[in-house]
Amino acid sequence: MTDIKINLLVKVWRQPSTNSVGSFVDYKVSVSPDSSFLEMLDEINNDLEMKNLEPIAFESDCREGICGTCGLVINGQPHGPIPKIATCQLHMRNFKDGDTVWVEPFRAKAFQVMKDLIVERSGLDKIIAAGGYISVNTGSIPDANAMPISKDVSSLAMDAAACIGCGACVAACKNASAMLFVSAKVSQLALLPQGQPERTRRVQNMVKVMDELGFGSCSNTYACEAECPKGISVKNIARLNREFILAHMKSDNIEA
Repeated sequence: MTDIKINLLVKVWRQPSTNSVGSFVDYKVSVSPDSSFLEMLDEINNDLEMKNLEPIAFESDCREGICGTCGLVINGQPHGPIPKIATCQLHMRNFKDGDTVWVEPFRAKAFQVMKDLIVERSGLDKIIAAGGYISVNTGSIPDANAMPISKDVSSLAMDAAACIGCGACVAACKNASAMLFVSAKVSQLALLPQGQPERTRRVQNMVKVMDELGFGSCSNTYACEAECPKGISVKNIARLNREFILAHMKSDNIEA
């Protein structure tokens, strides 16, 4: 770790609860450029606790860009100014001495602020529960070539499966749409043989729940792809639309 420090004014959104009024609170920070963004917040909290003040509430788990729970809006951008990384992978060397840094939670109707920087993102889990799974009995481990899948198809499925469900696409979209998330989860299963038995019901049920939870419609601005930490392509949204149209042509049976 270097002894060099950078001095920042960090404006953090503080909101005691869902129904209370929030506002930005200023914190002056002197931090190592080698620190991660979350480590910088940890330092602020350490100082607040030493003063017997309420620490900033924020979420994190893996701190390796895998789980997506760390998602914050930093200077107006989900996960911050560096593309294709999660908030926990952002380091303070990407800011300059004397900068003002604005930190707030993901903003969306379906993402209620619980406290400070923590939002309720269980809506994404409800969408997955509506159809983002397969129930086929695969039995024991099959032979490697028992179900041949072309490299092109398997690559597309794996690219879609890279989605970590952080919700940055929702926060980036002016309509708070979850289409990129839903399309990635639909695509990763619709492209593979194992996902075929429930293909029709899956896309109908997931889109139905997405709409019921208050997520908006796709705005076609590609902001979701630009802010996605895993670079999920909007081509998946086109695939989702095709899947949805074909599903309605084949069946109108949507599970309650």
